[in-house]
Amino acid sequence: MNRALSLFVKFVSIAAVAASTQVWANEDKAPAAADPAKGSSLFANGDAARGVLACVACHGAAGNSSITQNPKLAGQHEAYLQKQLHDFKGPNRNNAVMTAIAKALSDEDIRNLAAYLEQQKPAPGAAKNKNTVEFGKKIYRGGIAAKNVPACAGCHSPNGAGIPAQFARLAGQHQDYAVAQLTNFRAGTRSNSAQMTAIAKRLSDDEIQAVADYIAGLK
Repeated sequence: MNRALSLFVKFVSIAAVAASTQVWANEDKAPAAADPAKGSSLFANGDAARGVLACVACHGAAGNSSITQNPKLAGQHEAYLQKQLHDFKGPNRNNAVMTAIAKALSDEDIRNLAAYLEQQKPAPGAAKNKNTVEFGKKIYRGGIAAKNVPACAGCHSPNGAGIPAQFARLAGQHQDYAVAQLTNFRAGTRSNSAQMTAIAKRLSDDEIQAVADYIAGLK
């Protein structure tokens, strides 16, 4: 073997060892599995030392908020919850309370909270206005063809269960909260879904109110 070839072989060997070492290092850094028990404790008690408030104060026992401006989180998809908490850390979801809390959460905290909440049983909701619930049902199930508004059911499923890791569970969600989020998407003050922003811009106030009321009654 000539000297040039020998040096090349040594270089390839060293590179292979370095690559293997990097793979092992990356595996060592793989996130730990979520711990719902830790998520439960953090949800109920917060962590005063790190400035993390107890989630239960706003989102209710086991994530079933009784405050209509605050979302029910029980039963929400784990991956969706993780994304939203990370989005609160960035510029796409601005909320004075949630942004401050999210920034105090570690990635592990977020995984644990999301895992805990997904396991909780969501409390049922109810539509409030019988005069508009049928209108909301038509939008949710069939969309509004004339305004190029797709059926909500296409992404969030006919019963509002959503699609894990892709689209939020909506069934039983508070009408006031749903109205606020659709309005924020329309105004651009919530901008973490280009799809929802485009759809909301085509909806009137009455259409938003109707579909939000219908969602509240889904089970």
